[in-house]
Parts: sequence; structure tokens; C-alpha cells
Amino acid sequence: MPRLINHVLKSLPLLDTLRTVPIPEGIELSLKVAGPMPRARAWGFDLLIRMVILLALGLILGALGKVGVGLMALIGFFLEWAYPVLFEVFRQGQTPGKRACDLRVLHEDGTPVQWRASVARNLIRAVDFLPVCYGFGLIAMLMNRDFKRLGDLAAGTIVVHIDTSRASKRMPVAPPLAPNAAPQMALTLTEQRAVIDFAERRATWSTERANELAAYASAALPVVNSNNEPVDTENANAANRLVQLANFLVGRR
Repeated sequence: MPRLINHVLKSLPLLDTLRTVPIPEGIELSLKVAGPMPRARAWGFDLLIRMVILLALGLILGALGKVGVGLMALIGFFLEWAYPVLFEVFRQGQTPGKRACDLRVLHEDGTPVQWRASVARNLIRAVDFLPVCYGFGLIAMLMNRDFKRLGDLAAGTIVVHIDTSRASKRMPVAPPLAPNAAPQMALTLTEQRAVIDFAERRATWSTERANELAAYASAALPVVNSNNEPVDTENANAANRLVQLANFLVGRR
């Protein structure tokens, strides 16, 4: 029956572009895939930036004659091909245009894009652009549920929206609980998400309030120490222990 339900759900038309990606830590990431319009807007921003740079350098290098023309050709080549790759790899998948539009390039599994994938997706832009104005790329995007152009299909990448409402939330880095000090029960994805949400919001609460909220987890998330003895989570360290547990859940060791 569950398989039948999943099959029916997958066959239904999508109401939004939200995708769920499971990761090895047992948590599911929710990624909102970007469609053609926001991606076109980001591309337009990047194109404008490159044109402004070329125009400014052209006014300077124009006085150098043929040498200036050669330099302009090299700079133009760099801006066309190296510009997107360098920004995607070193700026968390964001060119200036994508950053302005709250977009980001990721691998299909939700991990940051790396050199090989970024180079592949940007080289194939030459094919995506054909016959004019990214005609093939647009057709490819409209024919798959993740709005992937040909470069994305070849490189195994996706372009997603950044949830700016959560962008300001950062989990405090803390020594993770040792495996033998973690909860001695299997946590559901909902429970794991609740612990991680607590850690991300920890800085918005006072110490007293955070410990008060953390104490409610003592029964649902029993924690033991290295001697396999139950730990009293209703003490002053309750919030810190949940933050350590959250660090453990996201894979920090």
C-alpha cells in the first residue's frame, strides 16, 4: 500500500517546485528548484556586470592599440567562461547575479557544487544557447521537473532558491555528543529536525528560557553519559546538551 500511495503521489501534477533530498545523516533537505524566469533574471544581472567591466576596461585599454585589443579578447574570454565557474566554486554556488536573485547552484544531492560539475555545466552553455537566446536550454528546462538545462543534466546539478527566512539562522558549533552519549533510541526525522531547529534558534533565547525548553526533551530524548548512565537534562546544561546533539545529528565529529 505505501508503494502504491507513493506511485500515485509522484504521478500527480506538482503544485510547487519543492523537492525533498535525503542525506546520509538521516535528514531530508527541502530544496525549492528555480524555474526559467528567476534564472533568466540572474543571468541578465551577470551579463550586465560583464558588459560594464568590458566597457570600463575598453575605455582604458583602447589607447594601447592592438595590444589593448588582444588584452580585451583575453579578458572577454575569461569573463565568459571563468567568471561563472570561479564564483560558483568559491562563493557557495552563487555568481553575483544569482546572489542578487537568491539563487544557488548545488549538486543533485544538495551538496555544494565542485569544480568538475561547475566546469561541465558552464561549458555546455554553448549548446544550451543554440539556436539563439538559450533556446535548447529553455526547451530542456520545460521538459523536466527540476528545470534543468542541458548543462545541468550533464553535470548533475540543480539551481535552487535560497530560503532567506532561514539564512540568518546558524547552528552554534559545539563539541558533538560522543556516539555512546547520544540518545539510546532511534529518532524520527521529525524529532531530528526539532533538535536542529532548537540549536539554530538557541541564540534568540535567554539561557533560562533555552534550558526550560530543553528540559521538555528529557523524556522524549533520553541521553546517557559515557558510563551509560541517564543524564539529568533539567539542569543548567540542558540547552548545551541539545546543541551538542544537533551537531552530532548533522554529522560533525
